[in-house]
Amino acid sequence: MNAMTQVPVDRLSSLPSSFSASYSGVMAFIAVAHEGSFARASDRLGVGRSAVSRSIQKLESQLGTRLFSRTTRSTTLTTEGERFFENCLPGVDRILQALEEMRDLRDGPPRGQLRISSPHGFGRKVLAPLMNEFRKLYPEIAIELMLDERVVDLTADRVDVAFRDGRLSDCQVIAKQLIPRQMLVCASPAYARRYGLPATIEDLKSHTCINRRLPNGRLLCWDFKVNGLAHPVTPQGDIVLNDDDLMMSAVRNGRGLAQLPEFQVSEALRKGELVTCLCEFAADDQGHYLCYLSRRQLPKRIRVFIDYITTRVRALNLACVTEMARFHTSRAHDADAPNASDGITG
Repeated sequence: MNAMTQVPVDRLSSLPSSFSASYSGVMAFIAVAHEGSFARASDRLGVGRSAVSRSIQKLESQLGTRLFSRTTRSTTLTTEGERFFENCLPGVDRILQALEEMRDLRDGPPRGQLRISSPHGFGRKVLAPLMNEFRKLYPEIAIELMLDERVVDLTADRVDVAFRDGRLSDCQVIAKQLIPRQMLVCASPAYARRYGLPATIEDLKSHTCINRRLPNGRLLCWDFKVNGLAHPVTPQGDIVLNDDDLMMSAVRNGRGLAQLPEFQVSEALRKGELVTCLCEFAADDQGHYLCYLSRRQLPKRIRVFIDYITTRVRALNLACVTEMARFHTSRAHDADAPNASDGITG
């Protein structure tokens, strides 16, 4: 018995009348909803704008409801349109996945568009430097790297691979840990010589702290662990920034203390360009994760990217050795008395 004979007869008989009549309208609807414009949708589909408009009108007539609110300046989905769009997306994704799997069955190198999402700091520091080599290895894969602090919806945002701190709650997403994620309180050696370093979390009150502003407007808590329990703290910050690179620059310039991800400061710690403290209160490792949608068969372009990034990122040795961090801390403490002036201003 083949697959065709397993399809219920009533479903087969309905295809010629309903599916064929609605297909072009649904495709036009999805294109307009995604592009936010009839003109851009017509360009994407390679048909005239009038044809797109007629298909939408016919679909709205079949459904008995308006799917778009149209003015001379904008095209937006109605409430019914939003619901219809959400219900259509899984089916479209299944069709696209089927097409990709068929293409992958053919011989040839990986090809196609690869959409990647990452937080700014990890994207700039770790991913971006690796993209040139990946493109040389797989020149037929086009890469779109989007830096974004929000947790993207892999389906709605059409993201193939996302990099995130901590696991995602979506059960449809596979989260693969790349490297540990330890947050370290760091300062420049000049700051440590002039002001000393805090020995306890409470000591942070007497230091200049650099805080991070999140996209939602809140300040990022500093993660610690005391007596086996999580102990988040938001110290009084004299400087507030919204970018990891800006925070790193401020710390290097002796402006104060900041809690930064280990991957960002590991090289500077090894070179003695930064020192760290409060290591005994470090919170549990949360991990940097590579995330992708659960699929029975991933397209070649995604599989080779995951394998490449996993191997290369782990080879970078971005995790610091605790003894090394403590060595730099001890050296900074012993270099000069905490309040001795060496002519370097914070």
